Amino acid sequence: MLPLGDFIHLGITGIAQGCAYGLIALGFVLIYKATEVVNFAHGEFMMLGAFAVLTFSEVLGWGFWPAFVLGCLSIAVVGYLVDAHIMRRIIGESQASIFILTVAFGFIFRALAGMIFGWNTHSLDTPFDGKIAFGSLVEVNVDRIAIIVATVILVAAIYAFFGRTRYGIAMQAASQNQLAAYYMGIPVKRLVSATWAIGAFIAAAAGALLAPVTQIDTTIGLLGIKALAGAIVGGFGSIPGALLGCILIGVIEPFADYYLPGIKGVSAYVVMLVVLFVRPEGLIVQTYQKKV
Repeated sequence: MLPLGDFIHLGITGIAQGCAYGLIALGFVLIYKATEVVNFAHGEFMMLGAFAVLTFSEVLGWGFWPAFVLGCLSIAVVGYLVDAHIMRRIIGESQASIFILTVAFGFIFRALAGMIFGWNTHSLDTPFDGKIAFGSLVEVNVDRIAIIVATVILVAAIYAFFGRTRYGIAMQAASQNQLAAYYMGIPVKRLVSATWAIGAFIAAAAGALLAPVTQIDTTIGLLGIKALAGAIVGGFGSIPGALLGCILIGVIEPFADYYLPGIKGVSAYVVMLVVLFVRPEGLIVQTYQKKV
């Protein structure tokens, strides 16, 4: 029987991991809702964000927080340019072509990161050192708590942006019916590219926050596949569903690794397959049908 302190520790660790997956999944869902494109290179935005923050923080010596903001903004620019100059040109092409292109982007980004930063593992100094004690039962690393708090703040900011600003409401309108939004004078193309930028920004933030936990190398973008699995579990067209699915997978993973070490590393995909068999639309169904 797992001791209570270890049970709580694994639970908090799983929630933190799930929150990190959730931040990546947010980008998947935002881009999909805007364009019906599943960006299989989205995890590489996370990897590039971690390297960008590392560059600004340690190579240029700007400190973590300025580096965090500038690193995430720089990857947001990359996301905007990818859509504005490449993805926009293949509108109307087959889903297979789009799939191959986004997968190719993943390989290209990994290769560029390897050539620029090297293939070794890097560490990033953050202000999230030490542990927090919860009573006398358990101590949790501060970096895990930071991921949870940052996820709450970013999700609240996203909901405030889309629900309370004219630009965010216009993005929602464009994602639901692009033609109607265009006739209403909404700059649909610019808003779609901005959605890619927002998704890339959030993924970069996840990469920087995860850096103390996973370290930084060219393969950390593969965590995006687990985030994609979480989004599918929760309901790919739903932001709350994607977050719920990712947190569920994040919590299940450490317990599955402890009790079922034979499936270590693949429990997320086992959960995804079970949910697809039982409830193919995910735990939370999208509330409207997208129109284009």
